Amino acid sequence: MNDILHDGGATLAYGALGLALMVLGYLVVEVTTPGRLGHQIWTEGNRGAALLLAVKLLGVGAIVTTAIVTSENDLSEGLLGTAVYGVLGIIIMIVAFYAIDVLTPGKLGAILVGGENIHPAGWVVAAADLAVAAIVCGAVS
Repeated sequence: MNDILHDGGATLAYGALGLALMVLGYLVVEVTTPGRLGHQIWTEGNRGAALLLAVKLLGVGAIVTTAIVTSENDLSEGLLGTAVYGVLGIIIMIVAFYAIDVLTPGKLGAILVGGENIHPAGWVVAAADLAVAAIVCGAVS
């Protein structure tokens, strides 16, 4: 019974941390693109904004999952490691976004959410986010 309670508590703690990191990922997309992200996705049906957010959340989820799976049995150390790796992954995703922005004519955030269809640059940013997540996952393991 103690194992179930401990594991249940650990699940809640990791779940809350993972959710907080995904909210941070959401805020990063909100800040790097013009307009209100929620309105663009759920009201306007902006596919570019949805792609950016979906890939960011998948990347953060992969990093958090890898950090959890590779953590030792000590819950506090596991939570700390997961938080650190999650934040580092998000920071590296931000750096990758701005590196692509430097190479892009115009403002990348505006280009990505500016039309009805997904701009080809959206796929580049999506690939960069997934690549960053894979790199961080590899570093964690």
